[in-house]
Formats: sequence, structure tokens, C-alpha cells
Amino acid sequence: MTAFLTIIIVFFVAVAIWQMVKIFDLAQVGVSNSQIATDHDNKMNAYMMLAFLAFIYIITIVCFVKWGDLPLMSNSASEHGPEIDNLMIISMVLIFIVQTITQYLLHYFAYKYRGEKGKKALFYADNNTLEAIWTIIPVIVLAGLIIYGLFTWNSIMNVNEDDDPLVIELYAQQFNWKARYGGNDNTLGKANVRLINLDNANILGLDESDPNAQDDIIVSELHLPVGRPVLFKMRSQDVLHSAYMPHFRAQMNCVPGMITQFGFTPTVTTAEMRQTPEMLKKVANINNIRKEKSKDLVAKGEAALDPYEFNYLLLCNKICGKSHYNMQMDIIVETQEEYDAWIKEQKEFKNSLIK
Repeated sequence: MTAFLTIIIVFFVAVAIWQMVKIFDLAQVGVSNSQIATDHDNKMNAYMMLAFLAFIYIITIVCFVKWGDLPLMSNSASEHGPEIDNLMIISMVLIFIVQTITQYLLHYFAYKYRGEKGKKALFYADNNTLEAIWTIIPVIVLAGLIIYGLFTWNSIMNVNEDDDPLVIELYAQQFNWKARYGGNDNTLGKANVRLINLDNANILGLDESDPNAQDDIIVSELHLPVGRPVLFKMRSQDVLHSAYMPHFRAQMNCVPGMITQFGFTPTVTTAEMRQTPEMLKKVANINNIRKEKSKDLVAKGEAALDPYEFNYLLLCNKICGKSHYNMQMDIIVETQEEYDAWIKEQKEFKNSLIK
């Protein structure tokens, strides 16, 4: 497939260069040329427009057959995920229908109304009916999408405090993440980047005099109990970052100098997601690729690649610097019992300070 796409790209580049040369020749002032389009030229261009239309549709069909399963539209692991997926599917279907119709009309009219001697184009100065149709219909469709999107967004962002959400801070810095839990009281202590003190391991700038900060827990791996609402409070130490959790359909910017938030309820544990047919197929494919690459590495005297195992990920979705690609953190979704056992093993902030 890569070779085919390369050939197509080279072909179109050659056509573009050829057309540019023709334009250059036609633009020469004072140079006589006889490159006037004939009926034969117009007919050839008209048929080429139809051929290109067929090419577009064929490529579209091939893409649907080969990659049309849209795996990222079926593996949401949060309560609101299906709503986001439905909104995306509706938008894509509408775009596809409009694109199919407009591309057909564009190429068909170029064919039908090609230049011919003795043929005069029918000209309308204006047509109020047509203008009303192609104005009102898009307005109605876009208004429906926007209103649906706003209701979906509001239902996601309005976290109900009565549900007792687990409060976690996501702290972004070039180029890693830290997570901070509120401890036994589920309340995050005060923090400010000006209070960062590496001498005593206060790496997030927690206010050491705040009682709520004493039992806070700082970790490098995010653990979430399945079925419990989670409210994330997000800070950035340096530049604009974006906390992106694709399987949970969650994304929010981390802005220096302010706190942003996003909430969701995880619905599928990491262990359950690893056993889905789609994920088993994906992991097997990745490990086959790694196995082949490992053969070359071993032949060069280097260590083989470790087998890949799926984990949910927290990524940075802003280009925040040269090591942006490496800014990620594992997310483990587990049962409440597993989460409770894990959180008990973590060190509280008051016990992690270097005296």
C-alpha cells in the first residue's frame, strides 16, 4: 500500500510540474504561442474529471474496506465515552454525505458543461430559491450539531459533587506528569510553583503549613477505581500542556498560572480492556513487529525489545518542546479493593519530605 501511495504522489507531482510549465509558457509576454484549447482538449479534460471522480470514490471504498472498523470509536472506557463517539459518528456521516454529493456535482458539471464551439452557457444573475436552500439547510444542520455538542459537553463537564468524586491533581511539566491524591480526606492541599523546594523533595510546591496537604500522595502512575467518578484538577509548571486520555475521551489544557478541571467515570478495568478481541489483535500485531525488529537488534549485539502490554495512557496533546513525544504516564483502572490496597502502600507527603 505504501508503494502504491508513493507512485500516486509522484504522479501528481509530475502533473503539477507539467501544469506549472504550461502556465509559465502562457505567461511569457510577447512570445507567440498557439496553445488554444480545442474541442478535443475540452473533451479530454472533461473525461479526466470523471476519471478523477471515479478515483476518489474508489480510494474511499478501499479505505472503508481496509480501515473502516474505526477501532477508536468502539473502545471507550468512560461513562461519557459513547456520547462523544455518537457525536463523532454523526459528524463524520454528515461530512461524508455532503462530500460525496458535492464532489459528484463538481466533477459532473465540469464534464457536462465543457467548452464546445457554438455552445453558449446559460447564465443566471441570481436565484433566490437556490441561495435560500443552500443557506438554510447548512444553518439547520450546523445548529443541530452545535446544540447537540453543547448538551453533550455540559453533561460531561457538570461533575456532581454529591457523587463524592475522587479528586486527583494532574501536574504537567517538561517533560513528565505527576499525579497527586487528596489522601484520606480526599481534599488537595494548597500548592504554588513558587513553593517548589527540591532540597526537601517538595517537587510540586505544596504548602507545607496546610493541614490538608499533609496526607496528600504524589505518584508517577495513575490508579483509578472502576465505576467511581473522578475529578481531575490540572496545573502546569512551565508551558501550555494538554492532558489527553484517549480511551476515556477526555482532554483538557493545563495552563500555567491557573487550575483547569475535567471529570469522568471509568467503566472498564485495564485487565478487562486487555482481554477484548480488538486489543488482543492489536497487541499481537505490535509484538510481531517488535519480534522482527529484535532480530536485527540482536544481530547487531543490542538488547531485544521487551514485549508490549496494553495500558491506558495519559498523554500530552500539545507540542510542548523537544521531548514532547516522551510525555506520558500509565493509567491503571482496577477494582475498588485493588485501588484501596495500592493507595495504602503509597507514602504521604508529610512522610516524603527530607528533613
